[in-house]
Amino acid sequence: MTGLIVVGVDGSAPATAALDWASEEAACRGAALKIVNVREPWTVAAPFFRAGTVDDSAAGYGPQTLEAAVRRAREHASATEITTSLATGAVVERLRAESEGADELVIGSRGLGGFSGLVLGSVGLALAGHAAGPVVVVRTVARSVHGVIAVGFDGSEHSEAALEYAFTQARRRGARLRAVYAWQMPMSSPYALGCSPVVERVFQDEAAVARQYLAPWREKYPDVEVEESAVCDHPIHVLSEESRRADLVVVGSRGLGGFSSAVLGSVSHGVLHRAHCPVAVVRPRKEER
Repeated sequence: MTGLIVVGVDGSAPATAALDWASEEAACRGAALKIVNVREPWTVAAPFFRAGTVDDSAAGYGPQTLEAAVRRAREHASATEITTSLATGAVVERLRAESEGADELVIGSRGLGGFSGLVLGSVGLALAGHAAGPVVVVRTVARSVHGVIAVGFDGSEHSEAALEYAFTQARRRGARLRAVYAWQMPMSSPYALGCSPVVERVFQDEAAVARQYLAPWREKYPDVEVEESAVCDHPIHVLSEESRRADLVVVGSRGLGGFSSAVLGSVSHGVLHRAHCPVAVVRPRKEER
């Protein structure tokens, strides 16, 4: 790709956390960093939308936000090439367009327009399903370094893309990779309820097949320490728990259970709402949007 990380900022606490993550990512990858602020034209007449001081003007808030963002980014990536962009338009559309030429897009879990009780805002949810490449969604939580990248996989094309991204991240960061396969008996099955020997046998067969998908990746990344985990439980719950002891959780934008028309699957949607660490949502680059 281009060696470019794009991060969206708006002065909110989640966006600041995203800026920190993106700056460190750019420095780690030796990539350039582009900081983007998007002003929606209809917010000019809504001063309560802004989180700046009372004296901040609508026209001046964007440039001030970018200037502050560049100063902060320099603290994490002093040698990184940093550019900025001040755009006007719909936030989702402008950031989605920026993702077309980037290795990844980094955003906060919610912006200035969100309600404080929401874990994930509408912009984050929309971009996770529509951006051209990987989208990393960052929350404002105290960050501890665990040295672990967790990735969910199920053998789908999307989970293959997630595995590639996760292995690359683990190698670059010198982290362990925890590959998680979570499975539940389909509810239409007569064995869906309860823990019967039949369910256990089916689960073991499914897990054995899933592990075969990891073999080529182990060969491609022999220097990455891999831990496999196969669990008979709902993927959202399993990956959310994994996020408590991981630096990053990686998921495909949808898995084997998703409808082809669904841009963002239920698992990735659920993990985005419940994770305790940054989440990368990855989709195959060649996919039609």
